[in-house]
Amino acid sequence: ESCSQKLERENNHCNISHSIILNSEDGEIFNNEEHEYASKKRKKDHFRNDTNTQSFYREKWIYVHKESTKERHGYCTLGEAFNRLDFSSAIQDIRRFNYVVKLLQLIAKSQLTSLSGVAQKNYFNILDKIVQKVLDDHHNPRLIKDLLQDLSSTLCILIRGVGKSVLVGNINIWICRLETILAWQQQLQDLQMTKQVNNGLTLSDLPLHMLNNILYRFSDGWDIITLGQVTPTLYMLSEDRQLWKKLCQYHFAEKQFCRHLILSEKGHIEWKLMYFALQKHYPAKEQYGDTLHFCRHCSILFWKDSGHPCTAADPDSCFTPVSPQHFIDLFKF
Repeated sequence: ESCSQKLERENNHCNISHSIILNSEDGEIFNNEEHEYASKKRKKDHFRNDTNTQSFYREKWIYVHKESTKERHGYCTLGEAFNRLDFSSAIQDIRRFNYVVKLLQLIAKSQLTSLSGVAQKNYFNILDKIVQKVLDDHHNPRLIKDLLQDLSSTLCILIRGVGKSVLVGNINIWICRLETILAWQQQLQDLQMTKQVNNGLTLSDLPLHMLNNILYRFSDGWDIITLGQVTPTLYMLSEDRQLWKKLCQYHFAEKQFCRHLILSEKGHIEWKLMYFALQKHYPAKEQYGDTLHFCRHCSILFWKDSGHPCTAADPDSCFTPVSPQHFIDLFKF
């Protein structure tokens, strides 16, 4: 009883002292400082949580080195490159979108087993943003469907062959990722293009020579076929033999034509059929609005528009465009 009475007196004393402090001017200063400290701590914790989910770098370039040196310890990884080159923002640029998608597709086909935990996280974060972007703006759904198809096919093979192949991480995580991919595929399959009502000038109002010039700017045969389905006039222009001949000559060499020559009953070359036949046997020429570049002098990988702090006397002579396949090769150690 004496102990409990003593504790009660101490608690009452503390409550009285605390009320006196709160009622004094010094107490107000104390409370203000405490509140300011708590506010700063919350902001700091919030910033730390944001940076833990995705690192932010002002410079959009990365030094590519494949071995440890006295100046640098360790080497750069594919996961680090995803962050430093800011692929999450690159997909918002229409010139870089196809480049990033092609890169992710190549990784899906051959490099999934080599991705570290960080690289996996960055890869699927970027993929999630790409899918959500396509669902929102309806741009390039065919590219993403092809990417997801390759990714799901590879994952099915790897998951079935557990023990024969090495997937970094718990197998249950990969199964959940596969289920997410299948859900994305269903969402894209159910995607309905909203018909835009526009009373102004439309594609059909353009002269024939302008429509023909537009078709000649396409580098993908499927895009030509899709555009040809819009109107009868565009269909007629999309079936032009000369158009498909130019497309074949752009992507493939003449020696390849001879190996897969397709003739009509009248003896004419079927350039449209030849294009798709050649596409099955040979890789088409890649074309992107903007690509990554590699500086041979500085060993730095960077986006051309962003640049990098080059120390060469003639920087332009040191720059080399980097294809998606070349990008992956840079990180094969």
